[in-house]
Amino acid sequence: MKIIRKISPRLGIILLLVILQIAAFIALVTFILIRFPVVSYIGFLISFLVFLFILKKDEASAYKMTWIIIILLLPAVGGAMYLMYGKEHRARRKIIAHVKEHALIAKLLDSDENLPDADQVQCNRMYSLMQYVRHTSSYHGYKNTQAKYYPLGELMFNDMLSALEKAEKFIFLEYFIIYKSEMWDRLLDVLIRKAAQGIEVRLIIDDFGSQKLFTNAYIAKLRSQNIGVLRFNPLIPFIFAFMNNRDHRKILVVDGHTAFVGGINISDDYINKISRLGVWKDTGIRLQGDGVWSFTLMFIEMWDTFCKADERITDYLIYKHEAIEGEAAQAHAIDGTMNSLASGIRDTTADDSTDQLTNGFVLPYGDSPLDHDRLGENIYLDILNQAVDYVYIFTPYLIISEKMTHALQMAAKRGVDVRIVTPGIPDKKIVFRLTRSYYTSLLEAGVRIYEYTPGFLHAKSFVSDDKIGVVGTINLDYRSLYLHFECAALMYNCDAVIDMKEDCIATIAESREIMLSESRVRSWMDLLDAFLHLFAPLM
Repeated sequence: MKIIRKISPRLGIILLLVILQIAAFIALVTFILIRFPVVSYIGFLISFLVFLFILKKDEASAYKMTWIIIILLLPAVGGAMYLMYGKEHRARRKIIAHVKEHALIAKLLDSDENLPDADQVQCNRMYSLMQYVRHTSSYHGYKNTQAKYYPLGELMFNDMLSALEKAEKFIFLEYFIIYKSEMWDRLLDVLIRKAAQGIEVRLIIDDFGSQKLFTNAYIAKLRSQNIGVLRFNPLIPFIFAFMNNRDHRKILVVDGHTAFVGGINISDDYINKISRLGVWKDTGIRLQGDGVWSFTLMFIEMWDTFCKADERITDYLIYKHEAIEGEAAQAHAIDGTMNSLASGIRDTTADDSTDQLTNGFVLPYGDSPLDHDRLGENIYLDILNQAVDYVYIFTPYLIISEKMTHALQMAAKRGVDVRIVTPGIPDKKIVFRLTRSYYTSLLEAGVRIYEYTPGFLHAKSFVSDDKIGVVGTINLDYRSLYLHFECAALMYNCDAVIDMKEDCIATIAESREIMLSESRVRSWMDLLDAFLHLFAPLM
């Protein structure tokens, strides 16, 4: 019943049509095979060739295994099913458009006068990671950027409202989930007032995550109030690969000088106005300064790739905020909790005899499933592979590839204090069962795992060695790492990193540690776990 209540009439119709499409496909294929037996031999040949193609394809083995099983179970039609539903050929125009759009964004990022004068001595272990991100995606680190960490959604929401009230030029919002809620009503009240004042307001919503509220009539109503709305990847009653690619980002940009990002969607759960799953633990980050430019361009890239031709943004530079240093310094004095990026903080290297002061960096980045470079996963892997003392991780879902499993295990075996915090009260029971199925192999390697006792943990963050922190939208699961559009802020030598560590320690103190002895208590559940692992990429 809970699932039914979450489904809107539009989604219900789409699901029904998809089921009918599958049934029609099976019926048609069955008829052809019975009427023309020779066709089955052609089907076997196609499946064999597709099987070889999948084996050769550079993709996670779990994805390959799902399709290999389908082909082995249905050898006469499995290959044809992959060609129809498993490839991205129907999204080819979108992929080309996205690549072109990112090329425009990359030119602006590469020509940015605020590129940091980073070298290997100054950045230590962060240098190679920054080089990788820059060469892969053109996103780079910024010095003159201040970061404020939020350990709960309601704390960030207060500052979001304050920033919106001060908007003078434009407001960009990009969210996976927006539900009818007090949180949305309060945000919308400000957006309507600001739009009426002539301030440019644009909103990107994911059509799956926000389908219940954002009907055609509701979108038309917002547009009539001068709020631009883009429905990302509209749901249609046809099965093809691009439908799996959702916009999982949560971004708010105000006037180009302030940006908010993190796990916090727009619904009363995220700010603990309702208590459906106990305490909702989420995290976010506010950036003020030069680094906001990357999130501004990230939004424009998504908007221009998927909007109608007459809605495109043509002049990007008008959204770049120039008067940054004074405002950032003022915000630093007001908050009292901001980091000291502009003035520099102490870099504790292997040689503690020096008292060298260096500037910290903030590196905002976006990850796209269309470029086939697993930027989000690779950044997490690099943090684990280079960690010396500790890595603390918040993730609501733990559905990981062999590479990620191995990196977690190796870090723990090297003596790194690796701790993972997952929810104590799950939002999806089957996914939670799958999350727990990874515990034993990690615990045996020395990874420590905790479940957040007060409720549901939705935060997505890494913090390591008092130097490196990541806060964003990227879960440790296949959907975030391989299928969704995601974003995050990578921080090095910022005060916010220490705030993250302190929050991790406090959260762990509220959580229940999972012991290896209890994770090994298995029976028939082992068979269920093995079955669920086959479909892990779909969860």
